[in-house]
Amino acid sequence: MLKRNSCIILFLLILSQFVAAKEKKEEKFGWNNTVVGSLNMTQVAFDNWAKGGENAISWQVLISTISERNHKKYKWITTGKFNFGKTKLDDLDFRKSVDEFKLETVFTYKIGSYINPYTAMTSLTQVADGFKYLSEDEKVQVSAFLDPGYFTQSTGFGIEPTKGLKTRAGLSLKETITSDFPKRFADNPKTVKVEKVKTEVGFESTTDFSRKLSDNLVMTSKLEMFSNLEAFDEIDVNWDNVFRAKVAKYISVNMNFHLLYDKTVSAKRQLNQSLALGLTYTFI
Repeated sequence: MLKRNSCIILFLLILSQFVAAKEKKEEKFGWNNTVVGSLNMTQVAFDNWAKGGENAISWQVLISTISERNHKKYKWITTGKFNFGKTKLDDLDFRKSVDEFKLETVFTYKIGSYINPYTAMTSLTQVADGFKYLSEDEKVQVSAFLDPGYFTQSTGFGIEPTKGLKTRAGLSLKETITSDFPKRFADNPKTVKVEKVKTEVGFESTTDFSRKLSDNLVMTSKLEMFSNLEAFDEIDVNWDNVFRAKVAKYISVNMNFHLLYDKTVSAKRQLNQSLALGLTYTFI
């Protein structure tokens, strides 16, 4: 189980390491929109290969969007992430390897230089059915579009101590909705009735970090934590890290490390790691 202290220590380490690097630049106002898309593919084939091996092919599409409106009195940032991919191993059918669809909008009202109030809304789901494979021919569906779906609304205060590092914390309302798979995601096992919607009131904190490690290497990290009022010793954690290296004008290498912890879903932490080489294009 991930403890509260470890999360706090992680945040303090990041904050203490980069707060000294704050750069003061003239603030620019107006709209700033960015859309970046990447297509990654991997293929392996064998023919009379003495050492053995299995044919494999995989593909992944990643689209990231940022829409920012910076005003003298407020800042409004809306971000989107669509990440979907499939893998085929030998004679098996294509199977889903990654599936994430996330939208977030944050409105910050500027009252000071460092600490400002905010309101935020976030939605998270998947686009395709998810299956647990028991054997080559047997599978069981475990998830679907908006099953589960996660929605949060929060308000509090945010701080941006240095360029590339910002964090916010406040009160939060979190809803988990399900349809055909409530027992794993939304149901309360202590009640007889099977609940398809779970509502939690608690506290949330979100830390965004972005840093250019070299001319061609960029790291982005997003750490989201939520603790409801009924169990302060249990913290839901969503930590998403991306390393993107540009090796040519339209060719890049992407490594993604994703950690999840939600005791309702699993008593153990969940990990997802991927490494891909592919095409990247900035539309806007």
